[in-house]
Amino acid sequence: MHFITFVLMGLALAMDAFAVSVASGVAIKKLQIKHAMVIACWFGGFQAIMPLTGWFCGFRISAWVEGFDHWVAFLLLGFIGGKMIYEAFKIEEVEKKFDPLDTKVIFVLAVATSIDALAVGFSFAILKGGIIAPALIIGIVTFCTSFAGVIIGDKIGDFFGNKLEVTGGVILILIGLKILFSHLIK
Repeated sequence: MHFITFVLMGLALAMDAFAVSVASGVAIKKLQIKHAMVIACWFGGFQAIMPLTGWFCGFRISAWVEGFDHWVAFLLLGFIGGKMIYEAFKIEEVEKKFDPLDTKVIFVLAVATSIDALAVGFSFAILKGGIIAPALIIGIVTFCTSFAGVIIGDKIGDFFGNKLEVTGGVILILIGLKILFSHLIK
């Protein structure tokens, strides 16, 4: 895969973290740059760690799925992308008061927004792809988008809503299709 594909994948995976960051920016009164840095470090860090974890788990079983690995990657990315699109339209009652800087809260948010990255790492292992560069790029992209999200949330609230999650889901589905077609056309 190319650098641009990794960046697009990072952007797609970062949409959940961006949306939560915007909500965090709205929730934090008297926002300071250090608040945005804390949230961005948690989200970016987990988005970098989860693909590594998924890759190590997937690498152990990759020999078993070698003949249909491209289908597994396509199905995983398609499922993740579809889930993101579904969740973007799912109506949820979200508690208005939460402290996004509380360690327990931010830990749960970081894990919840990075589960998709775990599955992506698993896909990379099945495809026998390297993981260090993609994990770093995903983490850096998520850090940057999360930092920006907190600032944007402080300035303009949650104007973007579900549009970003839908975009991220579509990008992941398209990457899954690219993997599938590149293996089928060989």
